[in-house]
Amino acid sequence: MSTMSPRTLAFVESPVQLLNALEWAAQAEEPRITFVVLSPTDPMSRGQLRRMAELARREGHEIRWEEARGGASAPFRTVGGLAGPLRRAERIVVGDPFSRYVQLLLTITPARDLVVVDDGTATMEFTAQVVRREALVRWHRRGARPSPRDLALAPVSRFARRRLTPGERRRVEIFTAMPLAEVPEEAVVTVNDFAWTRASFGPPTVTEGADLVGTSLVETGVVDADAYLAAVGRLAREHGVRRYFAHRRESAEKLHRLAVETGLGVVRPDLPLELIARRGPIARTVLSFPSTVLHTLPPTLAGTGARVTSCPIDPTWLTPRTAPGAQRFLTAITTPAAAA
Repeated sequence: MSTMSPRTLAFVESPVQLLNALEWAAQAEEPRITFVVLSPTDPMSRGQLRRMAELARREGHEIRWEEARGGASAPFRTVGGLAGPLRRAERIVVGDPFSRYVQLLLTITPARDLVVVDDGTATMEFTAQVVRREALVRWHRRGARPSPRDLALAPVSRFARRRLTPGERRRVEIFTAMPLAEVPEEAVVTVNDFAWTRASFGPPTVTEGADLVGTSLVETGVVDADAYLAAVGRLAREHGVRRYFAHRRESAEKLHRLAVETGLGVVRPDLPLELIARRGPIARTVLSFPSTVLHTLPPTLAGTGARVTSCPIDPTWLTPRTAPGAQRFLTAITTPAAAA
């Protein structure tokens, strides 16, 4: 497209990635970048992405929406249509370095300035794998047998890891709110303190009681459904929880069962939780299982009086098919960030 800004392309596949890329643009004082939305297929994610895209437009940025998963020919059409802008771009921003789509697009661009923004907890595992020169594999799949597709795309993944490794002629910035145990040598680490979110929304009304943030660990096969629902019920009784903020990937069947068994009001947010919490109302106590929000909500809610409390995952809740090392990773992200 001739109207696309040639300087910076940001590839996002989820609402949170788009939010974090917006935060990066504000902190980097980039007044106009092009967001390329590689749209997922699930309705919740698509709806949130549409609303986030509108926020980005209001900030003066450009949106290119790609139906990247709309049939067998979609990847070829998407990659072909992006080849020109990719070759002209001076900087590439990515939200998920584990995405096969993103890895494939990185093989096309000659850009020497790369930025990785948070996509959930993926940043923590990504930086560690780059330091160790390991294959880029999501934490909940580590140790699992690679699929034929994984094996076929292994060369692309290796190339992407090299592109995302800082070098003499390659700048890599990691824009994150997560605690990083390992950082690639020469990488530039910039803290995401959600300044744009705080300036754009709120402050929220803080109510008494507690809210509970849901997780999709059941849907990803990490946690047993019965154990999870029992834990939610126990937390609701112990802390006076009134609302359950559902993760966009939680199944309707599980959420219906949760509402019936616990009596909680299930809220399906239409925007990333950081924006929902900042708009308010939000409970004085926000409970969360191990997830990104333990590190993103404290800066988002700084100065409001609301506090975020971690609820660990008991090892007995894990399913037999959970990848080795999952408990270690879940423990590593359990400690909430300190609010400013």
